[in-house]
Amino acid sequence: MATNQISDALLVKNYIAGDENALAILINRHQSKIYNFIYSKISDRDVADDIFQDTFIKVIKTLKSNAYNETGKFLPWVMRISHNLVIDHFRKGQKMPMLRDSEEFSVFSMITEVTQPLETYIITEQIENDLNKLIKELPEDQKEVLYMRIYQDYSFKEISEMTGVSVNTALGRMRYAVMNLRKLVEKNQIVLTS
Repeated sequence: MATNQISDALLVKNYIAGDENALAILINRHQSKIYNFIYSKISDRDVADDIFQDTFIKVIKTLKSNAYNETGKFLPWVMRISHNLVIDHFRKGQKMPMLRDSEEFSVFSMITEVTQPLETYIITEQIENDLNKLIKELPEDQKEVLYMRIYQDYSFKEISEMTGVSVNTALGRMRYAVMNLRKLVEKNQIVLTS
């Protein structure tokens, strides 16, 4: 049987059984899709390379420890791993890009690009820091959807597929995240303008 006709599930099974070549076939089959996905979120080749490698290190560890149970869903599983590593990268204190500016995300639209004096830049940085602290107070499921939607520009359909919840659930989590953020902004008396 030609390698391009062997299913992902069978290749995973063969790799777990000791066929190292099966993993090479899986990586070759999916590497461009996975790498392009990571690079589209990071836009830094070196960092994207690192996250791509970390993704497959995690894949190998999971497969070798017999903890893999996503039969027939290899690519979505790997995409979820890479997505989580991208989020981890941003959580490690990296500055997240602010991508949206619409009524739905009015809390975020108050933060503007800085082409002004240093004083305004410092105030804007403080606003971003305050907002990031408040985001950390949100429940984990709301925080996850908010990061994916605001900072990574995923559609609700993509968020639904990656997190394994319905589109309506993802929408609901986003709505509650924005409502809770507004309450936290008021409670903490944070001024979101510079």
